[in-house]
Amino acid sequence: MNPNKFDKLGIALGGGAALGAAHVGILKALYEKDIKPSFITGTSIGAFVAAHIAFGTSIDKLEEIALDLNWLDITGIKLSKLGILSNERLGKNVLDQLGKVNIEDAEIPLSMISTDISTGKKVILNRGPLYKAVMASTCLPGVFVPVEWEDMLLVDGVLCENVPVSPLREMGAKDIIAVDLTTNREYKRPDDIVDVLVNTFDIGLNNMIKQQIRDDEIFMIQPKLSAYNKADTSQTEKLIEEGYEAARAVLE
Repeated sequence: MNPNKFDKLGIALGGGAALGAAHVGILKALYEKDIKPSFITGTSIGAFVAAHIAFGTSIDKLEEIALDLNWLDITGIKLSKLGILSNERLGKNVLDQLGKVNIEDAEIPLSMISTDISTGKKVILNRGPLYKAVMASTCLPGVFVPVEWEDMLLVDGVLCENVPVSPLREMGAKDIIAVDLTTNREYKRPDDIVDVLVNTFDIGLNNMIKQQIRDDEIFMIQPKLSAYNKADTSQTEKLIEEGYEAARAVLE
């Protein structure tokens, strides 16, 4: 696939919690080459970034938002038997930045991935309140209280499709750039049960991603982010640079 001749380009932005700052650098590199999406999708933190791109946020403004964002901005205590925290503040952040808009109003056609925790089914969000859809796609199960959407309880799309390629085909994309923040990493020998559980989750997730993106026609960008903590928002500036350099290397 020739990056200088993309046709009906779709961009899929994967999940990765704080690693999502790398998306900003990747998009910056793409835009410098005048490579811009006709369609865009996102899962988890990728949904947050995709929402901004779809509604016309500039790369400079997106970088500013990313650098200002920390966990206190997106989480709050929530007394519920379904979770210990709420990501309502993240929803409010989207409302403050982009307004009370619906997904279908986007300048660039947009879809986000979530999971119905009651059935295990993948849910593609392409209509309805933008802020609520971003909350649903980024709703880490067991931590954040699930988001009620119609008759469903929605949580993070990472459980079903962490690099959301499949909706792009349905939306009409011919060429696809998929950004995977998690599989190109090294594991470490566990020191305790927490490390065992983290490795178990990551290995299962990464094997699923590899199965989903085996298509040779997909243009992959996979920055090496092993040195970074998924929960540390103090790394944002470095992660943006990592994403930028990874995209430039692939494009060149």
